[in-house]
Amino acid sequence: MLPFSFKFEKRLEPSRLASILVPVLSLLLAFLFGAALLAVIGANPGQTYQAMLAGAIGTPAQWQDGQFYNMTELLVKAVPIILTGLSVSVAFRMLFWNIGAEGQLVMGGIATAAVALFFPSALPFIPESPWIYIPLMFVAAILAGAAWALIPALLKAYLKVNEIITTLMFNYIAILWYQFLFTTAWKDPEGFGFPGSALIPEYTWIPRISGRLHWGLLLAIAAAFVVWVIMDKTRWGYEIRLIGENARAANYAGVSIIRNIILVMILSGGLAGLAGFVEVTAISHRLQHGLAVGYGFTGIIVAWLAKLNPWGVVIVSILLSALLVGGEQIQITMGLPASVSLVLQGAILLFVLGGDVFTRYRLRMIRKAPTAVVAESPSVQEA
Repeated sequence: MLPFSFKFEKRLEPSRLASILVPVLSLLLAFLFGAALLAVIGANPGQTYQAMLAGAIGTPAQWQDGQFYNMTELLVKAVPIILTGLSVSVAFRMLFWNIGAEGQLVMGGIATAAVALFFPSALPFIPESPWIYIPLMFVAAILAGAAWALIPALLKAYLKVNEIITTLMFNYIAILWYQFLFTTAWKDPEGFGFPGSALIPEYTWIPRISGRLHWGLLLAIAAAFVVWVIMDKTRWGYEIRLIGENARAANYAGVSIIRNIILVMILSGGLAGLAGFVEVTAISHRLQHGLAVGYGFTGIIVAWLAKLNPWGVVIVSILLSALLVGGEQIQITMGLPASVSLVLQGAILLFVLGGDVFTRYRLRMIRKAPTAVVAESPSVQEA
């Protein structure tokens, strides 16, 4: 047996040095792990990472020519991830495990498309103006996402139904319904048989800044600001944090658990619904395949890596978007599967969350006391 053992001891205060070094070392270990996997499949890790970086932000030669396509695509992909990351981080602050951001995003997209496709003919007295229709779709998306999140919230608040199961199952209901709509009920009769609704009117589109980059980016940053103000500067935010830290103490202090579960999930679902609004009005301009591509699940990874901080969500979303765009690039230029970027995402999450233990706990070595050896007394032989 070893003469010592190890024991985790909780720190009285989180170490500032550890909070800086541990994430950096965790990221390095994650990329080393990814390099080992790349080497196993026969790829050069250095060349692969270089190609991913060039695919995400471009090359100096492209910058000199004024070509920033890669960067704009990175930001385009970051917008829905920021919104879903904010969505789940709000709920996670209260330890309500909202795994349903993907379905709430889809419901927001459905509501957005419904307003754009059917309101002009059903309500002809409404002027066909972006100043009217874009706010209408904005509100519809928030309400749809919030309503889809409200059902699991009510089940949790009043019947104690596990929210992980309900929010996860609601994803599949929303996705299957959305697939039915764009392949059957709302399928464009002039679409030459291809699945997808008709194009929404051009006056319902969100304007673009450059390339495919649109003003939804500012909407995502504004949403991060609103969440930061709510969580860190208001009494409601304090109540949410208090419930997350100690629900029993919050209840004794007079904080309504039921009310906060409902309100937090309305906010959480509304933020995810906005992601669907942005994808329909700024990118696809119709309801079609490609709305439910996993942004809601990526938002869960983002929320944890950002430690539920709204501005951290923005930064981490951009970094993970760089991995996704870079993964698409190595698929084109190097013939490697784009799933390499997903493997790196998983490795980063694993190492960062594992390393986070060392910011809250210290590993202490305990020496064992030497075991005394008791000599046996010789037996007395009787005569």
